[in-house]
Amino acid sequence: MGKTRFESTIKQIPYPQQAVYDMLSNLDNIAKVMDRIPKDKIKDMEFDRDHVSMSVDPVGFIKLAVCDREEPKCIKFQTEQSPVPFFVWIQMLPVTDNTSKMKVTAEADLNPFIKAMVQKPLQEGVEQIAEGLARIQYN
Repeated sequence: MGKTRFESTIKQIPYPQQAVYDMLSNLDNIAKVMDRIPKDKIKDMEFDRDHVSMSVDPVGFIKLAVCDREEPKCIKFQTEQSPVPFFVWIQMLPVTDNTSKMKVTAEADLNPFIKAMVQKPLQEGVEQIAEGLARIQYN
């Protein structure tokens, strides 16, 4: 088993770093973007300030909890329930007073067999999350 890291490309966000952090650090704000979540891939989503759970096709049931907030630059999540335990973090950095950039990273302990099966979908998933977060209106 070895740690495998999946990183999104860096996304430019036309909002200040603090606004992005404020929105993403409180998972209750998922309600504001429910219309952008692909209903064919994600079902039965529930959330509160610190947790989110959902059924993800074809992965299964996943529950994530915020495990660390480093205002205004990073939010870390860990799985509480998942077929494969993993961590996810969202990093935000200022570019100007009114713009920022973001990267999503996931890390999991994967044996070589599992890694071969999940590497492509996990990399695509991290990129899709980053793209989705880049399109949110943070005001």
